Amino acid sequence: MSDPPISCADNDCFTQLLNWTPHMNAYLIDPSKREIRSIELTEGVSQIAPLLGAKSVDFDEIDDGGDRLYFDEDCFIKAKPGDARFKVDNLAPVSGAGVICGPTAASGALGQMKNDLESLTRRVQFL
Repeated sequence: MSDPPISCADNDCFTQLLNWTPHMNAYLIDPSKREIRSIELTEGVSQIAPLLGAKSVDFDEIDDGGDRLYFDEDCFIKAKPGDARFKVDNLAPVSGAGVICGPTAASGALGQMKNDLESLTRRVQFL
């Protein structure tokens, strides 16, 4: 996460800090392209469902660090033979895309990720 772009020249530092929205790094896993790419989420967890084309999302924690894999809650019901899928470590395979990001606060704000692209590349298997 980057530091807020605060300028105290106008003596309104506190208001600027309150209005600052961090851009959290996350990773989009696209099994149809067999790729994992970095994305920025500016609106927290509320941005994930539309990104995945889902009505609602569910998640699994991928390790003790708190990072989470978000996926379409209906991906297991909608799955058809031949659909692009992936899995992380020993978690159940996911049909369709997924997003990995840091832990989520009660407010929906995303926390800092513990995993980087290199470690996720070793842990994600495209099926």
